[in-house]
Amino acid sequence: MTPDRRLILMGLAAGLAGCASGRGSIAPASPPTSGLDFAEWTDVAPEYLLFPGDEIEIATPTAPELTRQLKIGPDGRVSLPLVGHVMAADRTLAELEADVAEGYAPYLRRPETEVTLRLAGPLKVWVDGEVRNPGVFDMPGDIDAYQAVVMAGGYLPSARSSQAALIRRGPGGVRMLRVLDLSPRRAAPVLMRRGDIIFVPRSTLGELAAFFTQFRAALPIGFSYALNGGYAST
Repeated sequence: MTPDRRLILMGLAAGLAGCASGRGSIAPASPPTSGLDFAEWTDVAPEYLLFPGDEIEIATPTAPELTRQLKIGPDGRVSLPLVGHVMAADRTLAELEADVAEGYAPYLRRPETEVTLRLAGPLKVWVDGEVRNPGVFDMPGDIDAYQAVVMAGGYLPSARSSQAALIRRGPGGVRMLRVLDLSPRRAAPVLMRRGDIIFVPRSTLGELAAFFTQFRAALPIGFSYALNGGYAST
């Protein structure tokens, strides 16, 4: 990775929204990932997580004057009266309800809250490795993994497109890895989901371990679960 590419990736802020999954071919060999743990792959969709750009309503039935319609900021937070800034990104609706209720507990006798998703933010995926323009991209509707690579400018001559890695959040927030053959004209359609990460290696997927090491602490909000195997910290 060049220093310029690293700076680009460190500066990205990702807001995401979900879409359906699809089928595709899996490379027969397991990638050497130097002890990195992945859960067994499943196409079952995980519970919805909030992301930057999502528009939500936080209602307080016992104190209607505190009800707010808010857009989650690029830093993943929302601002509420009395409570101040609250982390909303990488939270389920139920988790955010619990966090807000806890924040209002010192001020309200019955700190009941109801969080509703009003409008999902842009759908984004991250493409990195041996592509011409690595980074985070808005999905213009349902696209597959190969189309995501095309959005990133296509492969470099050094790319090993038959050994691309698709990293995805699974049920319970676990990370999953699927190896795809994304060679032109041979790639089977695998529909992308919000927050998916595609890594195209130069030689083998052994490079994936180095990718984790370099960027694990510098991931945009919304992608951190896929590499860290859990929700982003507050």
